[in-house]
Amino acid sequence: MTSTSEQMRAWTGPAILTFGFRPFFFGAAVWAALVMALWVLMLFGSLRLPMAFDPVSWHAHEFLFGYLGAVVAGFLLTAVPNWTGRLPIVGWRLGMLALLWLTGRVALAVSVGLPAGFVAAVDLAFPVVFALSIGREIVAGKNWRNLIVLGMLGVFIIGNALFHWEAARGGYAAQGYGLRLGLGAGIMMIAVIGGRVVPSFTRNWLVKRQSKILPAPPMQAFDKVALVALLVGLCLWVGLPLHPLTGVTLAVAGALHLIRLARWAGHLTLAEPLVTVLHAGYAFVPLGALALAAEILAPGSLGMAGAQHLWMAGAIGLMTLAVMTRATLGHTGQSLTAGAGTLVIYLALVLSVLARVAAGIWPDLSVPLSTVAGAGWIVAFGGFAVVYGPLLLRLPAARRR
Repeated sequence: MTSTSEQMRAWTGPAILTFGFRPFFFGAAVWAALVMALWVLMLFGSLRLPMAFDPVSWHAHEFLFGYLGAVVAGFLLTAVPNWTGRLPIVGWRLGMLALLWLTGRVALAVSVGLPAGFVAAVDLAFPVVFALSIGREIVAGKNWRNLIVLGMLGVFIIGNALFHWEAARGGYAAQGYGLRLGLGAGIMMIAVIGGRVVPSFTRNWLVKRQSKILPAPPMQAFDKVALVALLVGLCLWVGLPLHPLTGVTLAVAGALHLIRLARWAGHLTLAEPLVTVLHAGYAFVPLGALALAAEILAPGSLGMAGAQHLWMAGAIGLMTLAVMTRATLGHTGQSLTAGAGTLVIYLALVLSVLARVAAGIWPDLSVPLSTVAGAGWIVAFGGFAVVYGPLLLRLPAARRR
């Protein structure tokens, strides 16, 4: 095979295995909606799964390491061939990666009575094999610039392993080092990769509209200072989550990233939600840092869980949804504009995040607010599966044999 298009045309199996974004974006969305539905039933005492994790830890693990792991895989399996000039992973090799991910999800959900080490090994098999595959492509393509992405993926995997270790020892893994390490790696991925794509996509859109104001080019000196500040703040948060120094550092990082976001001219993109949502998703990075700083320095202001959900559900949830919608439209030959269905799923997710944060501020209303948050999340990701599923599960007519 001499090109990506020839390799994909040669594949005669299911369309979903023609490119990495297809199985992983669809699987991630379905899993996100399903896990939230199961979680809501657990909250009301209507369901109990045969799992070794406590329900809150399972909920946290599956949204961070399960859902985000799939989205990262879909994104990198699609982006790395462009970065390296090498052919993508397609066909049964891609199918085996997707099966490894799915096996991990099932293993955790039915883990009661199984050895903790076995469950951890099954769950970690996918990210380890995936990281090795991506690492080989980056090295073979001599794409040294993106080794930082591989490094962040490695930290993400270590966080997952630590989460399993803490849970196996009887600890409350939902508030442990593993979750903070994994979440910190996810936020850094958004800050680094989002710091490239948000101003780039914004610039492309504004140039087409002949705007005289364009976003600041990515990765200038200011961006690097902001990234270092965030990295330091995250490292302190992982190790010393309640220390005042952590709060001060996160506050500084949050302020710097608000300025960074303001330099990208997001206010000029309101006519196209597909671009605006990238800015909204990134906004939750500094907002989450500032909220955690406030909770550390003045406990009880937002509630630690509510503040943390600005990162978990806001930054990760909305940014990944933004990337999945845009990438799916772009790679399936659709117009890069948000239709009514896309706008609904964006708004549903924003409502979900706001309701979940509000539940931390007003604990007396936590049950109805958490229900609204869960419903909004299900509408967002279930809606993605319904609206974008046909694009992910079928090839464009021009490419069907």
